[in-house]
Amino acid sequence: PSINYSFLFMKILFAGGVTAGHFYPIIAVAKEIQEMSKREHTLPPELFFMSPTPYDSRVLFENNITYVYAPVGKLRRYFSIANFFDLFKTGIGVIKAIYSVFAIYPDVVFGKGGAGSFPALLAARLLRIPVVIHESDSKPGRVNAWAGKFADRIAVSYPEAASYFPEGKAVWTGLPIRESIMHPIKEGAYEFLKLDPTLPTILVLGGSQGAQKINEALIDSLPQLLEKYQIIHQTGEKNFKEVAGMVEVVLEGNPNIAHYKPFSYLNEMALRMAAGVASLVISRAGSSLFEIASWGIPAIVIPISEEISHDQTKNAFAYARSNAALAVEEKNLTPHLLFYEVNRLMQDEEKRRSMSEAAKAFHKGDAAFKIAQVLFAIGQSHEA
Repeated sequence: PSINYSFLFMKILFAGGVTAGHFYPIIAVAKEIQEMSKREHTLPPELFFMSPTPYDSRVLFENNITYVYAPVGKLRRYFSIANFFDLFKTGIGVIKAIYSVFAIYPDVVFGKGGAGSFPALLAARLLRIPVVIHESDSKPGRVNAWAGKFADRIAVSYPEAASYFPEGKAVWTGLPIRESIMHPIKEGAYEFLKLDPTLPTILVLGGSQGAQKINEALIDSLPQLLEKYQIIHQTGEKNFKEVAGMVEVVLEGNPNIAHYKPFSYLNEMALRMAAGVASLVISRAGSSLFEIASWGIPAIVIPISEEISHDQTKNAFAYARSNAALAVEEKNLTPHLLFYEVNRLMQDEEKRRSMSEAAKAFHKGDAAFKIAQVLFAIGQSHEA
């Protein structure tokens, strides 16, 4: 879009759910907006984040983003008396959002999806404030499917998602991810993570909360895997003690126990170092897929079961169709199958090379920049 940056000042309201998959893409876009403002020597836009929780107050503070509280209830797909009470919670959140959005009166609202974005998007609709949304999954969630009917522009992570929105509105941008996380670090990684530089490395990511089924299958296959490979395992904070106890039993007396490196959580530096040395990643099918793609690392993707999340299953197979990964449904996951697929890929260097190239092709490194451009252009037209 064509933007006149002269004397540009605006307010931008971000709205999203309560997960890392919603929060960190918003932060990536916010950072790009601030960098764009610096490059063009304009007054920095005033940024706000509306959600039921701040998710990470420190990150909001560091990025000069003002948190605005708006409660929202959960709409469950199954019968529950809690649905009735949560309707009132959502109603209160909408009233609060209308008041707050009117007080702020942003030039544009950016919705990242999830129930947490609903109050802000409805308020923007009622107050005739322009809306831009981003859809993380290959099939839109309920809030974005609704918001797509009136949004000015729609950004999608997967090309398949565009077909669910009005023709001509959706653009395949990929998922905005933090610039710093895109760049793996190899120098010093073996020393920092206490790894053996002579062994191939496999990185297992269960998400910020971990993945019990993946953890269990991995642990049962460790005696075989550790004969050839070393494992960096992010267990999830809530599962770390349980995993440590299981590993102690499974690897008791095993001479290769030092090849297993468990972490409850990998901070940004540790994650970049792990990515710098990994030959293969085992992961869920959330927003981490886009980080893996940015690293250009082949992957085995194991989505959360379809009964719990339809989104992850569709995401996993959409990513696998790019030839960057192998998708394994959780119901089919066994220690034997996990070991077999890991071994098959690790022994086929040419296959991993082609998967790496496919991952790099899937990655769109300018997603945050493209979305920031659109927000500036739409916000400017509203400001005018």
